[in-house]
Amino acid sequence: MSVTEVPGFTAAGVTCGIKPSGKPDLAIVTTADGAAVSAAGVFTSNKMTAAPVLVCREHLATTGGKAAAVVLNSGNANAATGAQGMADARQMCKETAAALGVAPEEVLVCSTGLIGYALPMEAVSAGITAAAAAQTAEGGPQAAEAIMTTDTVSKQVVVAGNGFTVGGIAKGAAMLEPNMATMLAVLVTDAAADPETLQQALRAGVAGTFNTLTVDGAESTNDTVLILANGQAGPVDPGALTQAIADACESLALQMADDAEGSTKTVFLRVTGAASDAEAAKAARDTANCQLVKCSWYGQDPYWGRIASEMGAAGVAFDHTNLTIAYGPHVVYDHGEPAHPPELAEYMTGRRLDLHVDLGMGDGSARIITTDLTHAYIDENMGTS
Repeated sequence: MSVTEVPGFTAAGVTCGIKPSGKPDLAIVTTADGAAVSAAGVFTSNKMTAAPVLVCREHLATTGGKAAAVVLNSGNANAATGAQGMADARQMCKETAAALGVAPEEVLVCSTGLIGYALPMEAVSAGITAAAAAQTAEGGPQAAEAIMTTDTVSKQVVVAGNGFTVGGIAKGAAMLEPNMATMLAVLVTDAAADPETLQQALRAGVAGTFNTLTVDGAESTNDTVLILANGQAGPVDPGALTQAIADACESLALQMADDAEGSTKTVFLRVTGAASDAEAAKAARDTANCQLVKCSWYGQDPYWGRIASEMGAAGVAFDHTNLTIAYGPHVVYDHGEPAHPPELAEYMTGRRLDLHVDLGMGDGSARIITTDLTHAYIDENMGTS
């Protein structure tokens, strides 16, 4: 279940010394024959944009949406690193290109980890050489492991389409906030698609998955989702390709939520009955990012009063007499009146919770995937060391 289950792609993951722990920290994903193929990407909207994101955008623009390889490092984000950071990101592409026999602009680059620290380029260079030598058609799991930071498990997926396949790897356990949700993902497919079609399919796939995920309301400097399509399976229906990409992104997004730093609950918050989809999304996001609500989930407390409060404070069309709140099948607030279903306590002990809020104001709807807030999350994020 990884990128290398898609015919025509190889990958590798190695340890080069970026991480003090000695765990794997550099990966490559590449076309097996070194050919540049259709490629697309979506990136963070954070204006404090990391150097690798800028270089990816630059290379996709230069090639008209073509790439032969992706090089990724973990343990250092190469963000807020000034001119040296840009030079280092470009150097990673040049060295990967030289090792693989491709053009530098055909290499895309991703970094993840601590912000504000220069990359240890001697270690990175050694890692690129080692990864290029180690790439195989079975190397996807090693690549997935090498991009992990605070993740406790690697994230991988394979989706079988009608005559084609989409595979992917991802990392992400915190700083997950829509547009996009800190994360990196590399998808590959053997479907044939021109760069414009691939870009449209990727944007659509990300919109309802990664962009609906929030763990802590913090948007990263480095968020990147890339896809390469080598065309070995031939032309496919664009709708089928879009759906397969969305299915892959959905799986990876849920894997991230379930592995979010210190989380004990993954919550699927659905808001319906809003005056518009935009108002539904605003109310859902505000509630999902409310620390009081998140702490209550950790305590297995439905705390519907705080949810109602957040909905009312979201700046959307609202009338408390129209409001209904339910956890799974258990209605806790019904058109302005509280309810106390006896089975709710047991439901709240589950790992995954379905929370449905109907505002009763229109036809707008939205979904957010989020998590609780725990002692372990605070422990993980008290410092940079």
